[in-house]
Amino acid sequence: MKILIIGDGKIGSVLAEQLSREKHEVTLVDRSGARLDQSNNELDVMVVEGNGASRAVQLEAGADRADLVIACTGEDERNLMCCLIAKKLGARHTIARVRSPLYAEELSLIQDDLGLSMTINPEEACATEMARVLRFPSAIKIDTFAKGHVEILKTSVTAGSPLDGLVLKDIGRFRANVLICAVERGEREVIIPSGEFQLRAGDRISVVASPEEAQQFFRQVGVVKTRVRQVMLIGGGRMGYYLARQLLASGMDVKIIEADFGRCEELSQLLPDATVLHGDGTDQRLLQEEGIEHMDAVAALTGIDEENIIISLYAGRTTRAKVITKINRDSYEPLVGSLSLGSVFYPRNICADNVVRYVRAMQNSDAYASMETLCKIVSNKVEAMEFRVTASADFCGIPLQDLHLKDGLLIGCISRGDRIITPRGSDTIEVGDSVIVVTTIGGLRSLNDIFAARR
Repeated sequence: MKILIIGDGKIGSVLAEQLSREKHEVTLVDRSGARLDQSNNELDVMVVEGNGASRAVQLEAGADRADLVIACTGEDERNLMCCLIAKKLGARHTIARVRSPLYAEELSLIQDDLGLSMTINPEEACATEMARVLRFPSAIKIDTFAKGHVEILKTSVTAGSPLDGLVLKDIGRFRANVLICAVERGEREVIIPSGEFQLRAGDRISVVASPEEAQQFFRQVGVVKTRVRQVMLIGGGRMGYYLARQLLASGMDVKIIEADFGRCEELSQLLPDATVLHGDGTDQRLLQEEGIEHMDAVAALTGIDEENIIISLYAGRTTRAKVITKINRDSYEPLVGSLSLGSVFYPRNICADNVVRYVRAMQNSDAYASMETLCKIVSNKVEAMEFRVTASADFCGIPLQDLHLKDGLLIGCISRGDRIITPRGSDTIEVGDSVIVVTTIGGLRSLNDIFAARR
């Protein structure tokens, strides 16, 4: 596919990297020649220097022949203008990054008029994932599928827990309908486990289950934490606003500490039910005075990664709160993995996952299944995809044990109406099912791609 990305910033560079890795023909447009030179040296992309809102620049970059144009500059208005121009020039699909809460609430009225295929809001998408984890604090990370009926939850195996030493084929003794679909061991090893696999302390496991079964399972293995009621957000930017709004709607008490006084005044008006304080979130004395030790959760959301790391380390060592850390730089990931930062979120990666899912869905030529969801549950090493079976295919009605799945892949769950099926060899895929696939194989686009031999 021919994909034009306007804006070589945080989001644009990640999108260019992921989409070029999936063998798309990617062109980057930016006004900064220095940024483009770096991308040109590091990625398999073409570059065009100039203003992406210019008709001439878009034509030079091939917008008139593009299958998809993604506008992700730092300005919402410019992104919307870029997409409007691209659509008029002949681009098949357009995606705009829109971050402002004001525009986000109004876009549904004019999205069709602007010719937008979708919009992306990294801060709101990341805040939604954070809120999901705070509603179920036993998990490090939660991804949802089948319209919320199925979840993949990540947690750690601690020494002496019922999971330490467990052989997976014996997981039925917990009387919960769950499947462990991925195991991270050490810094680099990632395993799609078989029934003979044995867990050990220190493993990070991803569990597929319905929300009800997941709660039952976590309760039996002894990792359920108390419900989050009081939350401290350190940093009141866009993400802090989006997260606070969701947490307040869930009935939680929210305290926001923000260094910019003008922003504090804005937040006080936007979020009248929240407690907004002006201060430095890295000041340990201030945090103690504001009762950090009594909080059920602490989220470090400033715009500086180093500050967020320091705040989270301090919170983790002085409280028993659920800790959430926002990190912008992918280059910090090896360091972050060795620190106790609680649940770590990378906004740009969450946003990129949504775009990659959309692109793969555009490419999917299957007449019998559509890709509904795509999540990277272990960085760039393991993907979880949801396919909805829309028409009868060769694999329908055949027991899974006879379908010969590719290595490094498993079917984690089948959602059929109100039933959530943890797959066994005798189970089948039927029309109308949502099928959740977990794999270390990158770039799968079709449900048919999961089989070693077609039937």
